[in-house]
Amino acid sequence: MPESVTVFVLLASPFVGSFLTVLIARLPEGRQVVFGRSRCPACAGPIPFRDLVPVAGWVLRRGRCSRCGAEIPVWYPVVELTAAVLAVWAFLVVPGWLALATCILGWSLIVVAFVDWQRLIVPDAVVLPLAAVGLGVSVSFGAERAVDHLIGAAVGYIALRAVGAAYQMLRGEEGLGRGDAKLFAAAGAWVSWVGLPSVLLWACLAGLAVATVRAVRSGRLDPRQKLPFGSFLALGIWLVWLCGPVRIP
Repeated sequence: MPESVTVFVLLASPFVGSFLTVLIARLPEGRQVVFGRSRCPACAGPIPFRDLVPVAGWVLRRGRCSRCGAEIPVWYPVVELTAAVLAVWAFLVVPGWLALATCILGWSLIVVAFVDWQRLIVPDAVVLPLAAVGLGVSVSFGAERAVDHLIGAAVGYIALRAVGAAYQMLRGEEGLGRGDAKLFAAAGAWVSWVGLPSVLLWACLAGLAVATVRAVRSGRLDPRQKLPFGSFLALGIWLVWLCGPVRIP
């Protein structure tokens, strides 16, 4: 891949992150994501273009709207920084054009993780294209491996749908939504059926860690407290794609 392309993508990644914040804020509400000015979440006033520079704009206005003074959530610059970090990580680890595909994967997972963390929703508008891109990428690995990825997508969806159905039958309430199953299908499309157990392992470890922290902070463990499992799956997908399946000696 030409070095100029690499430099361009890396320089553009914080601005991509800025667009991701728009997706995170607007997708769950069904709002237009391509057109329309960015607005303060408090006063709904348009944010001046000088304040839209990734990270720096938030820092210079000290995390507050320049119009009304309301606090702008810190997750905005966090998303922008994360988009840049994942792009650097991708180009350091993945060769050639696959680095670009990896950036698309990482940026999509950022949206999924933040939306699910905030709203307990896994957006189809991101997950379904992500699964399609994963299957498309798998074709470059050869027909046999592409079949493994296709099987992974099918197994991922069926497995979590079965777990969710069993939980609902036993507990009388939804434990895993269809969005989680679709995201696990996207995981299979990217890492094949071979990587699915590792994705699930990372997701469960992350979920256990978050549940433990919440229990310590509140002083009690609430088994009915909902967790953003899609966020944990997103982490697992990224780690398995970049580092490979967990190997037990």
